[in-house]
Amino acid sequence: MPHKRKLEKDIRCPLEYGLDVFGGRWKSRIICVLGNKGTLRYSGVRDEMTNVSDAVLSSSLKELIADGIVARKSYDEIPPRVEYSLTEKGASVVPVLQEICRWSGMFHREVTADAPKQCQMCDYTSR
Repeated sequence: MPHKRKLEKDIRCPLEYGLDVFGGRWKSRIICVLGNKGTLRYSGVRDEMTNVSDAVLSSSLKELIADGIVARKSYDEIPPRVEYSLTEKGASVVPVLQEICRWSGMFHREVTADAPKQCQMCDYTSR
């Protein structure tokens, strides 16, 4: 059964739709992980993420599936196997996220000595 939201969103602008679909801390990371790594099982996605609870990761995946960004493929095997990958729509947002990352890297001033200097998803390297 597909994930249903409790309330319908009041989206009046395409930008609001985009931010709803791939905005936030976890959805953009999931998209980037799948864009970079390809098809992964749930545990593979979880291993690539840091500091996310299973409940939040599961909920974010369900929302991305409902929005047509992520595909979920279930195999009729014992034990059950489920894989996640980007749909064509999901893959089309990766360059947008890469550009946002590049733009953010130019203006982000809170980089500390132990913070990563390079984004794994878009090859941006800070100076």
